[in-house]
Amino acid sequence: MAEVTSGLMESLKRLVRTLLTIGQTRLELLSNELEEERIRLTRILVIGGLTLFFFGLALLLATVFLIVLFWDSHRLLMIGGLTGLFTLAGLLALNTFRAMCRERPRLFAASLSELSKDREQLAPRL
Repeated sequence: MAEVTSGLMESLKRLVRTLLTIGQTRLELLSNELEEERIRLTRILVIGGLTLFFFGLALLLATVFLIVLFWDSHRLLMIGGLTGLFTLAGLLALNTFRAMCRERPRLFAASLSELSKDREQLAPRL
């Protein structure tokens, strides 16, 4: 009887050890996914900021150039037309930005997939 109890306890310890190892692996995977998402968002923000800065500067200089070019003949028409054009471009950019924010990758997809596989392997087989 002592051997059966000892064997059962040893088997239970191995099961707990295995479950803890699986849990640790999944937490490490989850941590990696969080770090990758943080890095991805940081890159998007930095590149997006630089893009906005340089295009904004180019747009400002182009606007000043066109207004100076047409100063004597059609300055008000040029200012109004460029304002309308920039407003339309801003609305299109806003729409694109919203679409990009909605199309983010599913968070923790790899972790959820691995946990699903683990559950299938641990489920009793009939």
